[in-house]
Amino acid sequence: MSRKDSVLITGASGEMGHGLIARLAAAEPERPIITLDLKPLPVDLASRVHQQFPGSILDKELLATIQTEYAVDRVYHLAALLSTRSEFSPELAHKVNVEGTLNVLEFTQRQGESHGRPVIFFYPSSIAAYGLPSLAAKTAAGRVKEDDYNQPTTMYGANKLYCEHLGRYYGRHYKQLAAGAPTGKVDFRCIRFPGLISAETLPSGGTSDYAPEMIHAAAAGKPYACFVRPDTRIPFMTMPDAIDAIVRLVRSPRERLSRTAYNIGAFAPAAIEIEQIVHRAFPQAAISTDVDEKRQTILDSWPADVDDSAARRDWSHQPNHDLTNAFGEYLIPSIRKRYS
Repeated sequence: MSRKDSVLITGASGEMGHGLIARLAAAEPERPIITLDLKPLPVDLASRVHQQFPGSILDKELLATIQTEYAVDRVYHLAALLSTRSEFSPELAHKVNVEGTLNVLEFTQRQGESHGRPVIFFYPSSIAAYGLPSLAAKTAAGRVKEDDYNQPTTMYGANKLYCEHLGRYYGRHYKQLAAGAPTGKVDFRCIRFPGLISAETLPSGGTSDYAPEMIHAAAAGKPYACFVRPDTRIPFMTMPDAIDAIVRLVRSPRERLSRTAYNIGAFAPAAIEIEQIVHRAFPQAAISTDVDEKRQTILDSWPADVDDSAARRDWSHQPNHDLTNAFGEYLIPSIRKRYS
């Protein structure tokens, strides 16, 4: 129990949660970090956390317990049912991704009322929130702005887009018909992430995992059949840059933020460009193409790149990794070492 200003991270056992815990614990060791997740943290990270609450964001009683025991002034809501599973279980996806987010937004509103000031609520959205109607439209669109083509074709994308709107409502329009001054106490801040690539974890079959899968297969000396066309293009970013972006956005003065949800990007290669980079690092790599039409259709509905000028202007988004050093200095050396 702590009445000091504390941080709550939901879904902390995922890789983004791991990186965020490490960064926050190092930057502000005096600020207690509490976590809520179905899975326990590994021992090395658990030592940096004040308390772990095992459980679900659907458990309102558990959230009420955290409410009474901690004064939370920042929430990082990372818990979600991810894209592939959401497409197989849309009803469960809605329950976890929408109802769960609503529960955590209500928790944050009550914390803000208790503090008498807004509580920052960070939400990771996705380029899955977009839905371009055709390849021709994708090509013509170029770098897509946040408010364009918001017609997602997947359950995960629909969940993400709706929760962006929920967050904007809690942040700017909460109970607008109530008597007296507006009572919204949620400072909602959202990043719409591109495909995220990490050197630390194994790809798990996600829609954008063809990029890391190529490297892992080549490093392991195994053949790889890429499930997308060579011309497939979407934006990507390294996980360390994603963590940097979260920290930068959350630390930004509220008055500088013109939006509640921001695009960010770093590099946007075609699949054939990734294959060429992998071949240069692993000349014996055996990479072929075996298109999965269902996943290809989803990828074709996502932008070839995003316009992140608002993030660069409002809170100085600036990724450290471009295409060359993301693969040459971060991904390939680390993954090569894993298999050697």
